[in-house]
Amino acid sequence: MVLPTTLSVIYFGLMASDVYTSESSFVVRSPERQSASPLGALLKGSGFSRAQDDSYTVHDYVLSRDALAILRDQLKLDKAYSGTDVDRLSRFAGLDADNSFEALHRYYQKMVKVQTDSTSSITTLSVKAFTAQDAVNANRLLLAQSEALVNRLNERGRQDMIKFAQSEVTQAEGKAKAAALALSAYRNQQGVVDPERQATVQLQQVAKLQDELIATTTQLAQLKAFTPQNPQIPSLQNRAKTLEAEIVKENTKVTGGQKSLANKATDFQRLALESDFANKQLASTMASLESARNEAQRQQVYLERVAQPSLPDVAQEPRRLRSIFAAFVLGLAAWGILSMLLAGVREHQD
Repeated sequence: MVLPTTLSVIYFGLMASDVYTSESSFVVRSPERQSASPLGALLKGSGFSRAQDDSYTVHDYVLSRDALAILRDQLKLDKAYSGTDVDRLSRFAGLDADNSFEALHRYYQKMVKVQTDSTSSITTLSVKAFTAQDAVNANRLLLAQSEALVNRLNERGRQDMIKFAQSEVTQAEGKAKAAALALSAYRNQQGVVDPERQATVQLQQVAKLQDELIATTTQLAQLKAFTPQNPQIPSLQNRAKTLEAEIVKENTKVTGGQKSLANKATDFQRLALESDFANKQLASTMASLESARNEAQRQQVYLERVAQPSLPDVAQEPRRLRSIFAAFVLGLAAWGILSMLLAGVREHQD
């Protein structure tokens, strides 16, 4: 009992280095999205929804080797943890000679803690160091790198969103151009602009010819009835025959044979529908692209600092008196247990 208590007094009283802890807190949130759950309705008034997945991403990054490498390169954290002014039991690579990066990472995970409150989604970052300035500097840099990580995730999401929408627009443009060229080539090949409209014009012409034929036939019948010897009768008969032939010719242009407008209308309507559908699809994809660009202007995830990294003015560790008292209590308990065991052994021998 005396030995461990004496050793703890020597170590914690004279040798143990002060450990300073810098704390900060932040929350990772995303803009409000539609949610039908009661929790979503409660969060709706705040204008934000939870982004716990992103909080876990930041949590893993803070404890990662990448974050440690930045701290080592910019703050020389490995030297701060392995300085000669730090006691050998607490410093990095103090009791063994392993000063590799993997060993530093294991040591780093003991000195940095990240805890997320599942109720409030607030994450607390604690960084321990042997000087107050080293602790607060490391905490600030970790927060800055976490914000940079969130911004990179946002930028990647924005780029992917716009890139996908732009590819859809490019494909739709190609289809629209191909459909327009196919329709134009068909018009040039068949010598038509719009078979339906041209057929309407042709039918109107046929109707006029039929009106003239009716008028000529009526006049011819009247002349034959009242003046059979009228010299106008032969000319009216020729006119009637000419009108009938013209009517047949115009009707043939509309509905007769392979070169009629009715036969050309089928392929023309198919090509026109394809061109119209391609144009509508192009308009839809362009609207989606504009929407994607507008959405990309809005940051998807935010890292909001709740409390800035603190600059500790006193060391929180080691707790010297409590550690010495704990060593005394444990030594006393061990002494009592061993005394009882020895007493039991002696009684058994007697």
